[in-house]
Amino acid sequence: MLSLRRSFRCPKRYWGNDGDCSYELNHFFHTLRRYDFKLTLSQRKFLRKNARDFRSVRRCFLLAFRVADHLAISHVARVFGLRTSAIRYYEQIGILPQAMRKNGQRRYEKSVLFRLAVVQRARESGFTLDEIRELFFGFRPATRPPKRWRELSERKLAELRIRMKRLKLMETLLKQMQACRCNALEECGEKLLSNSSNERLDRRRN
Repeated sequence: MLSLRRSFRCPKRYWGNDGDCSYELNHFFHTLRRYDFKLTLSQRKFLRKNARDFRSVRRCFLLAFRVADHLAISHVARVFGLRTSAIRYYEQIGILPQAMRKNGQRRYEKSVLFRLAVVQRARESGFTLDEIRELFFGFRPATRPPKRWRELSERKLAELRIRMKRLKLMETLLKQMQACRCNALEECGEKLLSNSSNERLDRRRN
């Protein structure tokens, strides 16, 4: 606390009657430990207005104050905007390690947040849960992350290129259907069948 207080440059508007901000800092860090992820409105305003004053404080120290050692499942879910059922499912299929139990409730180490951050980024990049399992467990334990990401990403990019071709074809077909001037769907079918036959003949000639 003392080292953080020294490196933290408190703005004059937060000084107390004693000429420094030691009371305000004590109160601020106490509330971070007490509420973990729940900052009050005044604390959020304080952080937004004085973000530059935290530049000299290493992020890992702030993280240590804000994150408890043993996290409830609701806290973990709240960080990533997930339902608790999703956390339990990730644990069930082995993506997350088994949680310890405290008074019958799940408790997670802080490291589970780092694992979930990787899972979230992989999901946002289009990886399936099976592919995410492969990311963690489909390589030799000594395999470094760059090789894991590169191998899976190359495969995913190839899939995306195929999808993009299909989407381009779908876009072309939809634009053609927008230009339809048929009086009945049967007429549409007759023209489509005729065009399809002509296209097959053209391919055979070529």
